[in-house]
Amino acid sequence: MTTRSLWTLLVLSLLAMMIAACSVLSEPAAPSEELEAAPVEVESPAEGLAAEDAAVDAGGGLLIYQIDPAASQVRFELDELLRGSPKTVVGATDQVSGEIAVDLSDLSSAQVGEIRINARTLTTDNNFRNRALNNRILNTSDYEFITFVPTAVNGWSGSAAVGDTIEFSMDGDLKIRDITMPVTFIVSASPVSATQLTGSAAATIAREEFNLAIPSVPDVADVEEEVELYID
Repeated sequence: MTTRSLWTLLVLSLLAMMIAACSVLSEPAAPSEELEAAPVEVESPAEGLAAEDAAVDAGGGLLIYQIDPAASQVRFELDELLRGSPKTVVGATDQVSGEIAVDLSDLSSAQVGEIRINARTLTTDNNFRNRALNNRILNTSDYEFITFVPTAVNGWSGSAAVGDTIEFSMDGDLKIRDITMPVTFIVSASPVSATQLTGSAAATIAREEFNLAIPSVPDVADVEEEVELYID
């Protein structure tokens, strides 16, 4: 092989590697649609009404509240060693939707609809990590949404007034990519007014159960197996 042929082969090999790297770590695809809440199905005179309308119904009953993305955040956290120093990686988005039906005079009747998150909008403090998250870990071009479908609300009983804090747990099926596993969130909620609820929920999952493999990259080691999930 001549020197010229050898150089040509090396250049072609480098170009192929660069093209492959760019395709693997391309920019995340844009959201395909506006995120809308899946309606929670309840049998109530107030069904279908917005919370501000239902709240004035003298008959009471279940009121439907909708997650407000402008005042909400979903995030994940896990620890790793970055260049030998401990680091907590945080990925977050406000693109979350869902509905909850609550009768503050009878908490046992509460119902929660599907919680939906646009995984393409999750971002960390590092653009390279964002690309790896979207292309190699969550495969968001094929699996745009992460969903949580509640199957049971545990510990909600009695009644609550504005300013009270309510502690309960929520079982459900969490779907990441094409894998669905049962997960339990621990929740703390509080009625701020007749038309507003605030709250936080947290759960811990194992990366292995969802096949969330971290790509091997220089300077990153000892990535934590457990991932903490939060919604505020």
